[in-house]
This record gives sequence, structure tokens and C-alpha cells, in this order.
Amino acid sequence: MNKTGQVARMLLNRIIESKLQPGSSFGTEAELLEQMNVSRPTLREGLRILEAQGVLALRPGPRGGIIVAKPSVDVIAHTISVYLRLNNVPFVEILNSRVTIEPVLVRGAAVNGTDEHFDEMERTIQAMEAPGCTDQRIYDENRKFHSAIARASANPVLEIFWDAISIMASGEAADIRYSARNRSYIISAHRRILQACRRRDPDAAADAMRDHLGELDDLLRKRYTGRLTKPTRITYKSGTT
Repeated sequence: MNKTGQVARMLLNRIIESKLQPGSSFGTEAELLEQMNVSRPTLREGLRILEAQGVLALRPGPRGGIIVAKPSVDVIAHTISVYLRLNNVPFVEILNSRVTIEPVLVRGAAVNGTDEHFDEMERTIQAMEAPGCTDQRIYDENRKFHSAIARASANPVLEIFWDAISIMASGEAADIRYSARNRSYIISAHRRILQACRRRDPDAAADAMRDHLGELDDLLRKRYTGRLTKPTRITYKSGTT
């Protein structure tokens, strides 16, 4: 590891050991230079590494300084998408990963979810059922439904993976057109999943999720075959690729 990487690691360890929370001041560049035996350029490069990782925010001006930040899942999505793109992994593999992750998440939701989580899922279904619901609204509410499941699962690691996958998939799938039949399938599937969660039946919830993902996979393979085999796009921030 080079000197810059070592400085970045030292700074990160200091944040962790000091138990600094997002929004806390990490001091100024001058203060850090006094405390660390490094050159100004090396310190700045180390700070920039942590800024790129979302760990720190560098604010100019008299009231600025170095502020502890909360890393965004966008950073994770970007890193994964770069790796997938450079290795020519097709977009379809992102969708395939959902088949592995989401049944596990919904099993957790059926066991650990609260009424608030389930009510949130219900609201997304009602929004899709509303007259005049557009394709974009269907897409947005569908994503909210699955995100609510991830939060309800009480599995923070898989929740982060789901969030990253959702971001990477959003740019490719946002312009999908839903027929009346497709909409009906999605709404019915979501109701079956939600009912199983409310009954605290993880097996039924997982089975319903697999069926639902199978229907979505069939739709995408029939209408968007060309896109599925293309390399994954690089994601830079939520909702854009």
C-alpha cells in the first residue's frame, strides 16, 4: 500500500475509533497536518480517497472544514457496476441475482417485518391500482414495494446489496411498458407476497416472490432481449447510468 493509501486508512481508523457520527467535524487540514507526519499533498490525496468513498465531505469557506459523512449506497453501486462493466458481465446477471437475494429478503420480512412495513407495501399496491396510473408510476411503486421488503427483512447486508442492484437496474428498466395484463400480474403477485408476510409464512412468501420474479423475467426476456445481453452500464448516482 502506498503512502496515500496508508494515510487514508489511518484517517478512517481515527473516525471509527473516535466514534464520530455523520455531520461531526473532523477538524481542519492544518490541524491534521500538525497531528500526522505527512506532507500536505499526501494528506489531501488521502482525504480525497475518503471523500470519493463518501466517508468525508470537504467543505470550503470560513465555516467549512472536514466533515464526517454517511457513505451512500450509490458508491457501492458505482463500484460494483465498474467491476461488472470491465469484466463484460451482461446486464441479465444483475436481474438473475435478484432471484437469489429477494426470496431470502422476503423470508426475513415475513418473520421480522412490522405492521408499518406491511402498510407501506400495501400503499404501493393501492397506488398501482389507482385509475390513470402511468407506466412510470407502476415502475416506481414496484421498486418501492421491493425496497420495503428489503428494509423489513432485518438483514442489513442483503438490504444494501438489494439497494445497489436496484440502482444498477433502474437505468435499464425505467422505460418498460406494461400492458393491462402485466399490471394485473404484478398487482396480484404483490398481494400474494404481502398476504404471506402478514400471515408470517416465510415459505409462502418466498414461493410467491420466486413466481413473481419468474413472471418479470419472462416479460423482460420477451421484450428486451437485446438489452439483457449487453454489458452492464456504469452507474454514477441513483437512477442514472
